[in-house]
Amino acid sequence: MGKEAIVSGDVGPIWMDLARFRQGGKKEVKKETGLGLSFKKDENFGEWYSEVVVNSEMIEYYDISGCYILRPWAISIWEILQTFFDAEIKKMEIKNCYFPLFVSPGALQKEKDHIEGFAPEVAWVTKSGKSDLEVPVAIRPTSETVMYPYYSKWIRGHRDLPLKLNQWCNVVRWEFSNPTPFIRSREFLWQEGHTAFATKEEADTEVLQILELYRRIYEEFLAIPVIRGKKTEMEKFAGGLYTTSVEAFIPNTGRGIQGATSHCLGQNFAKMFEINFENDKGERCMVWQNSWAYSTRTIGVMVMVHGDDKGLVLPPKVAALQVVVVPVPYKDADTKGIFDACIETVTALSGAGIRAKADLRDNYSPGWKYSDWEMKGVPIRIEIGPRDLANNQVRVVRRDSGEKSDISRVFLVEQVKGILDKIHENLFEVAKQKRDACIQIARTWDEFVKALGEKKMILAPWSDEGNVEKEVKERTKGELGAAKSLCTPFDQPELPEGTKCFVSGKPAKKWTYWGRSY
Repeated sequence: MGKEAIVSGDVGPIWMDLARFRQGGKKEVKKETGLGLSFKKDENFGEWYSEVVVNSEMIEYYDISGCYILRPWAISIWEILQTFFDAEIKKMEIKNCYFPLFVSPGALQKEKDHIEGFAPEVAWVTKSGKSDLEVPVAIRPTSETVMYPYYSKWIRGHRDLPLKLNQWCNVVRWEFSNPTPFIRSREFLWQEGHTAFATKEEADTEVLQILELYRRIYEEFLAIPVIRGKKTEMEKFAGGLYTTSVEAFIPNTGRGIQGATSHCLGQNFAKMFEINFENDKGERCMVWQNSWAYSTRTIGVMVMVHGDDKGLVLPPKVAALQVVVVPVPYKDADTKGIFDACIETVTALSGAGIRAKADLRDNYSPGWKYSDWEMKGVPIRIEIGPRDLANNQVRVVRRDSGEKSDISRVFLVEQVKGILDKIHENLFEVAKQKRDACIQIARTWDEFVKALGEKKMILAPWSDEGNVEKEVKERTKGELGAAKSLCTPFDQPELPEGTKCFVSGKPAKKWTYWGRSY
């Protein structure tokens, strides 16, 4: 509550509103550029993050703790990711649908392990007006128990399979501490896919196909390197057979973050909800099921990984605005000519499919506009002044590196496209270098504890025993939270014969990533 109270009353947004106020209709040019952040990323990461997401107009704090208003600057990112993912799953013949927000107690409690995993987070509707409901209803924390009673109804024979549905919706998970915009909120947006197959082979194949789409979201759109792997039995989805995930890492906090998950549910839910079918031999069989999801958490990971002390840094593919064009008229300059050049530049870029606009607001100085768009993370700023107009060129400034270059307007479109590609490549490479610098191999418990204290993501040989995993959690409890397994990577380094588990000293069976996490 303390952090939220401070941020919601932050002077930044209020100051910005005052700066934009025009007294008596008079357009007073604002020369201040005091749009900067009060906190530095390397010095106070939590406050820096809270300030960035508000000052960049990504979110606004709401009067219910853990709930946030997602403003257009954030939703535009979600829409771009949604457009990509939706098109890809439709190629896989997955269809969109929508199921109700509410879950009956009977359905929710049908799968014991599943509900035990979610029980502390389930919100309940208990009243209608002033009257108590005869039977309370739950608000979905996820939709397995909402959807599967109807899968049982719809699936009768092998010709009804596969059944492959997805829904774009919100979910509510109520009980937790330390809410963080995008990362940990009581309500969030996501997609959740729920599919049923006749065979395990089909389910296994789809799990990895979906996981690859999640990797592409992070690496090809958000410029964030991720590790693909499998969750341990202790960390897998409650009630599922196995869970795969893409894992990111936040160097500033030394914490891993689960980026998205693709679960094979096996036949457990089919058994509980009696989802059976008659195969082509006339035999009664249970279906094999998957579920998979990614959420608006993706946006928070992007802010944490790429943001800097000037604000957001948006990867070009998800930026609602890829290029902003700012006129820089000096005294006695050909202001109309400069403004016309700005408009022509935007027209040329927009015609080539680049998301661009001109900032022609005349009550702000160019310096104020620079700070404003830097805070919002726009990948490229183009400046046009009298010298540029005379030389038929523009000044291009990159948000990621601050690099400046003068480009002829004749070759503008192709040059800008090339720079946008370079920005994505640079963001990904810088993020990967920082992530890789935080990966530490630990072969003994002492090495593990040392690396954990240095905020590392630790790759360690493990005996694949649940009691060892529990021991790691118990022995690392503290103010910063316990360490846990993050994932067992699909790309396994060589494990020489005789390698011992870093905790138990027993023969190691695999390499697994460990660390603190969000």
